[in-house]
Amino acid sequence: MNNSVHKQPPLLEDLRNHSSERVSELRLLLQIGAPLRPDRRRPGFFEVDGESSVFYIFKYPTGTKVLLLGVWERDPVAELAGCTCSAA
Repeated sequence: MNNSVHKQPPLLEDLRNHSSERVSELRLLLQIGAPLRPDRRRPGFFEVDGESSVFYIFKYPTGTKVLLLGVWERDPVAELAGCTCSAA
């Protein structure tokens, strides 16, 4: 008996008519298990970092469906500022 279950990727719905390239990139990120950063103010909402974009999504608690709500360009300067550590 085979106990391995091949999990299907979630159904991805684009609510804002983003380009097919952006939707494909997000679909790939979800398939490979890219980290999701939770939105602390909104349960079920997440940010996902792509190569040059950040995707804002809502993921249903069942994990079967993801809604793409927004996409914006990553800001490398802001990311570097957020990663700086002060010496103690």
